[in-house]
Order: sequence, then C-alpha cells, then structure tokens
Amino acid sequence: MTEYGQDEILELIWTLREEKCSTKPRLLERSEEERPESLLEELVATGLVDASGDDLSLTQAGEERARGIIRRHRLAEVLLQNLFDLDPSQTERSACKFEHILTTQVTDSVCTFLGHPPVCPHGRSIPRGDCCDRIRTEVQPLVTRLSDAVLGEGVRIVFITPKSRKRLEKLSSLGIVPGSRLRLLQRNPSYVLQIGETTVAVDRDITDEIYVKRA
Repeated sequence: MTEYGQDEILELIWTLREEKCSTKPRLLERSEEERPESLLEELVATGLVDASGDDLSLTQAGEERARGIIRRHRLAEVLLQNLFDLDPSQTERSACKFEHILTTQVTDSVCTFLGHPPVCPHGRSIPRGDCCDRIRTEVQPLVTRLSDAVLGEGVRIVFITPKSRKRLEKLSSLGIVPGSRLRLLQRNPSYVLQIGETTVAVDRDITDEIYVKRA
C-alpha cells in the first residue's frame, strides 16, 4: 500500500504544479493520505522528489512515474464518463483504482479506443503516449463521433451520450442504439443517416453524441 500512497503524492504534486502552487504546506493540506509527510520523505529519499524549503518538484524519475499515473487516471475518467455516465464523485473514485492496475499496453488501448482525448472531463491535459504520437501515420482512432465518420461508410454504434432521456428515447425509436449499424450520407445542410432502409435528418449536436467504429 506504501507504493499506492506514494503514487497519490506524486499525482498530487503534478496537479499542484499545474495549479502553480506546488509547495509542501499545500500538499499536506490537500492530501487525503494518512501520513502524507512520511510518504513525501520516502519520495525524497528515493530520488523521485526534490524538496527545497517548502517548494516541491519532481526529479526526472519522478516526472516519468507521475506522468504515467496522471495519464492512466485521466484516461480512466474519460472512459468512465463516456461509457457509463457516472457522476463526478463516482468517476474520481473509480479512476483512482484504475490508475494502479492499468498496464502500459492496456492504457494505450484505452487511449486509442477513446480517440486519443487531449483532456479529461475536468479540462486537464492528458499526457500523450506512444499511441498518440503514432496516430497520424499508423493508428487511427477506433471510436469517433458520427459527425466525423466517412460519408457512405458503414459504421456500428459503440455508445451514445445524449443530453437528455427524451433524446435517448427518440433515438431508440429510430433504431439508433448501441450495436446498430448505419451510414452517414451527408453533412449539409443537415446530417442525413441511413438506418436499414430508412433515412433520417438530424442536427450536428445529435451526431456529436453518437460514437461509432467501422462496421
């Protein structure tokens, strides 16, 4: 559990640095760990954190470890919010667990599945991974918004993030549900979808809420 506690301290130092207040008093105030000062001392002793007076900074080794923690945590937040529509408190608690169990390979798979999101639901930057650097030449996002689908190409709905239950019910009545197949026929003046033998025109805000992958 000590390693988990250290990870939480490293994550908090990274976050405080983003907020431009990476100091020991601020860390001790914000930390939810039982013994944050001891954990901080361990990190300094193992060469992961530099402490100059009250100022805290990550060493090169600490930066690398914290970067991985932050990346896993924030990708988990995006995944949980987009797929399960969890409230922020549930997303945060679950993401804290995910960040400790995701391997690098699984993390890159999650990132690619989500389309390499640049920010988490709180608007904080997600550190890029190797999969993001390869995106333009090798890797294409597995999941994209229907708005960005190739015209005429068959796609399958992976998940939908409607802003209201009424909209979800309307989409369901049209056969637009996770798992169903459709095609985007045109974008202007409205988005025209083909579902089976039926075509329907919808607004951009609706197609932005439908996430698809190639059929």
